[in-house]
Amino acid sequence: MISDTAASEWRSGAWPLVVRLAAADGSAAQGWAARLATRAATRRDLCDAVHALCMLYGSYPGLADEALMRHVQGDADGWLAEVAQGFAAERSAIASLVTAGGSLPSTPGQAVSEAAILGQRRALEMLARSDRRGCASGTVVALLIDWPAIRRVLDNAGHCFGVAVPPPRLPDEIDIATMVASLGDTPATERAIAFGAQQLLAQHRGLWSLLEARAEARDRS
Repeated sequence: MISDTAASEWRSGAWPLVVRLAAADGSAAQGWAARLATRAATRRDLCDAVHALCMLYGSYPGLADEALMRHVQGDADGWLAEVAQGFAAERSAIASLVTAGGSLPSTPGQAVSEAAILGQRRALEMLARSDRRGCASGTVVALLIDWPAIRRVLDNAGHCFGVAVPPPRLPDEIDIATMVASLGDTPATERAIAFGAQQLLAQHRGLWSLLEARAEARDRS
C-alpha cells in the first residue's frame, strides 16, 4: 500500500496516476491474492502460486534487466540497474520456495494454464523492451509498487513450507516516486509510464484470476 507521504508529496505527473491504477487494479485489490497471504491458504494453492510466479518472474532477464538492455530511457539506467539487482535476489527466493514447495499440484487444464502464463510473460517482456520512452519504466514502476502484495504471498508460502525468505532489497516508495517524477518529464512520457503500469497490473490481475480458477478446478476434481 502506498503511504500518505508518497501519495501526497507528488501531486502532478505520472506518479499519482500510477498510484491510483495500483490501488484500483493492483494485487492488493485482488481477492485471491489476499487469501493466499493469509493462514487460510492451503499448501497446494500456495505451491501453485509459487510455481506460477516462478514462470512469470523466476528467470533471467527480468523486466528491469530487459529495460536496461534496451537503453531507451538512458536517464533511468542507474535506477534500473539497482532494481535489477534487487530482483535477482527475489528470483533466488522464488527458486527456494519452488524447491521447498515440491511438485506443481495436479490441476485440470494444466497445459492451457501454462500457455496463458507464458503468454503473460511474453506480454510483459514486450512492454519492458518497448521503444516508446517511458513505457518500460512504467512497467518496472508498477512491478515495484505491486510487489509488496506479491511478496506477502511469497512470505506466507515460506512460512507454510518452512523456508526463511530474506526481506526484499528493492527501492522504497519514496525513491520510486522521486524517480517517476524525474523520468516523466513530458506529457508523452507520462502517458507512456501510465500505459506500461496499466498493462502490467492487468497481467497481474489476470494471473490471480487464473490461479483462483485453478484452485476451483482442483476442488471440483
